[in-house]
Amino acid sequence: MNSMKLLIHGRNLELTPALREYTQAKVEKAIQHFGDMVKEADVHLSVARNPRVPQQTAEVTIFANGTVIRAQERSENLYASIDLVANKLSRQLRRFKERNSDHHHSPGHKASTTPTTEAVLDDSLVDSSLLTGKEAHLPTPGIKRKYFAMPPMSLEEARHQLDLIDHDFFLFRNRDSGDLQVIYRRNHGGYGLIEAKD
Repeated sequence: MNSMKLLIHGRNLELTPALREYTQAKVEKAIQHFGDMVKEADVHLSVARNPRVPQQTAEVTIFANGTVIRAQERSENLYASIDLVANKLSRQLRRFKERNSDHHHSPGHKASTTPTTEAVLDDSLVDSSLLTGKEAHLPTPGIKRKYFAMPPMSLEEARHQLDLIDHDFFLFRNRDSGDLQVIYRRNHGGYGLIEAKD
């Protein structure tokens, strides 16, 4: 547990010592049974700028044995959002650990290296350029960029990753073809795959 790197970021709010301590305690409690797997946790806390939208968001990205696990929750209270996201994170880590123990005890199996936050979620340049000089009014909607390592994987591995990141879709590089493909959850159940046509 002591070797885990924890980063906490705030947007449109003051990161008080009390808020930092609460967030750290909740994240550490959520991963206490999975401490050996988790090398890094990246937390983003934000408050909606529009006072008519009382939306306070807690988002946590965990880097566990080369896998990215992401959880996000919103509510009208930031502390409640932190509680909700910690609970969701704990469930996702349990699911990840159960699946890993079921499938990865074959001889010679070795976990891949966990990427750093910078390698997976380096969107700081976009954030700073969007926010510079924007105080009196909301900026026009911008495009948030995320850069991350994309090791080739099978369709089944991509589906498993989709289940862990709390998104509706996942972009991956297909191990067999080398092509970029998108796997997504269908509204009526099951999954879909988007791939380029030659």
